[in-house]
Amino acid sequence: MASSLPVSKRTAARALVALVVLGLFAPAAVQAISPSDTGTPGTVGLEAGTISSEANGSTVVAIQGFHFQGQGNQKKPARLVQVTPNGSTDWVYNGSNQNARWFYDVDPLPNGNLLVVGTNPDGTVVAEINRETREPVWTERFDFKDTHDVDMLPNGNLLIANMRNWNEEEQRSDDRILVYNRSTEEIVWEWTFREHYPNSTDGGFNEDWTHVNDVDRVAEGQYLVSPRNFDQAIVVNRSTNEIDYRLGSDDNYDVMHEQHNPDWLVSEDGNPTVLVADSENDRVVEYERRDGEWVKTWEVGTGQLDWPRDADRLPNGNTLITDSLNHRVIEVTPRGEIVWEYYATWGPYEAERIGTGDESNGPTMADQGVTGSYQIYGSAGLIEGTGDSLTFAAAVQNTFAGTVLAGPAVAFADTWSGVTPWIRPVWMGSWQFAGAVAGLVVLLGWAFGEVFAAREAIGRGVRRAARNVRAR
Repeated sequence: MASSLPVSKRTAARALVALVVLGLFAPAAVQAISPSDTGTPGTVGLEAGTISSEANGSTVVAIQGFHFQGQGNQKKPARLVQVTPNGSTDWVYNGSNQNARWFYDVDPLPNGNLLVVGTNPDGTVVAEINRETREPVWTERFDFKDTHDVDMLPNGNLLIANMRNWNEEEQRSDDRILVYNRSTEEIVWEWTFREHYPNSTDGGFNEDWTHVNDVDRVAEGQYLVSPRNFDQAIVVNRSTNEIDYRLGSDDNYDVMHEQHNPDWLVSEDGNPTVLVADSENDRVVEYERRDGEWVKTWEVGTGQLDWPRDADRLPNGNTLITDSLNHRVIEVTPRGEIVWEYYATWGPYEAERIGTGDESNGPTMADQGVTGSYQIYGSAGLIEGTGDSLTFAAAVQNTFAGTVLAGPAVAFADTWSGVTPWIRPVWMGSWQFAGAVAGLVVLLGWAFGEVFAAREAIGRGVRRAARNVRAR
């Protein structure tokens, strides 16, 4: 009579772990076999968050797109997106339409069109795009390795921030700002950083010495410039070639740390004011010049924003912020309440509210009687592109709220929601991806456990093999 053999504890444990791994991977596998409908092509990763009040116009967002070591990802492309006042996606323009791997600056023009800057491994593409037809009115191509910002001057010339302009023969940086005449196809003025800064600035010349990421005309013959790696914003006078104003200094991170897209405002008292996305400090900050000194008057979102790269003051006094690594655009009140929020996956770079002019066109915080530091509140807490009412990151944060683990849980949730959109397959949802990651962790732990349990046998095998080698 046959008798059943007892199942060892190790075998039972292996079976249990295998079931856990299969259970964790199963949702992702089901989605891989029959991915859910992602809606209109190109709209994956785009959705409304908090909309407590409709915006006072459409919003255009330039999304950088995924890239790694110079290579783009066709499934995670650079995009321009127009968003309706209620947070719906109006249209999407794919960067491949103009051979742009990555999108950066987008400026509304007085005629209603958009001035768009894109790059590819061969250079920079600047185009005027008809906002209604999404067709280019004209396109200019430059052999500049990288350009994040181009401003159109009133006479139609292009004001360009030319970064990573490395002179291989001379082993020096020729980073510059320049004015290009589209009619004559000539550079009619240029200003080179190495002629106005100690060449030892930021550790000395390298291929990305200044990372000058923004240039705006703020007055006749005056240009606001952002050499990011120098941690400062300057106003260059075209007539004298001198620096009229300077906010910040190299490595003084208390003022700014590798900022993006500073905007120039003037208070009712006539005081110059700079509103800036202080990227590496994870905040938006405003400085006003009083009695010859810059004074910090307002900041918002410190430690909550994740590498913000644009901030525009709207006519209603609110601030439109591009919160890049939280993959969203938010409109916040002077005291930090989110009243409008839109998730835009794969690194939104800049956002503009149509009908309010280019960059900032609103009152300073001092003119609104608001000063100090404010936290942001009122977010929907969504993770871009999932449509879930409670995502994995939000669930982790909510689970540990009010406990001693609340701080680490928030840090984990912020990191998770910032990083995973870059690596998560476009067809996979938040929970499915979290399950797959957990399954991989358990699988690796299982493998390590098996190796640890068999360590003596493995050691005997290694010693035996070593003896055989010596015996030959």
